Amino acid sequence: MNFVRTSIPDVIICEPIVHGDHRGYFVETFRADKLEEFLGFKLNFGQDNESKSSKGVLRGLHYQLAPHAQTKLVRVIQGRVLDVAVDIRKGSPTFGQHVAVELSSENKKQLLVPRGFAHGFVVLEDDTIFAYKVDNYYSPECDRGIAFDDKAINIDWILNKEELNLSEKDTKQPRIIETNDLFEFGVNYYD
Repeated sequence: MNFVRTSIPDVIICEPIVHGDHRGYFVETFRADKLEEFLGFKLNFGQDNESKSSKGVLRGLHYQLAPHAQTKLVRVIQGRVLDVAVDIRKGSPTFGQHVAVELSSENKKQLLVPRGFAHGFVVLEDDTIFAYKVDNYYSPECDRGIAFDDKAINIDWILNKEELNLSEKDTKQPRIIETNDLFEFGVNYYD
């Protein structure tokens, strides 16, 4: 597996090596020792999640506060999404900036979204299956979000706003400057 740092170095693209022939393919989708060697610290993924969505569904931008902050390793099993990670660490040189990567069943790329980042994705094909690992359990008390259309973040979701399908919760999230529920840059949220 190859690991590539993005324009925000803490957000990592994981590119698995695909072995294929006329019979199909084989791919190693996760290997803790290699990822941890690249990162320089241990991750303990304890929960896997999966969703199926139609084209235009936008989920996000979500995150959880400490002590239930989460690192996510996300991938697409079927279909295509635009996956987005937003730096919400106050004091970070990349605060409010984002990384957007197309993940698909064809390119098999994955995105590692660390603690201190909001995460979201928009579905680009019907019947898309999205899967991810998290290193901390879901906690409703720590669940937070940022507005998907916050002009300060300026995400190009590729689809027109009329094509987007959001939950009621995601239509009511605050802008990044309207919340104090953020992370502090330089704080280790992994201990």
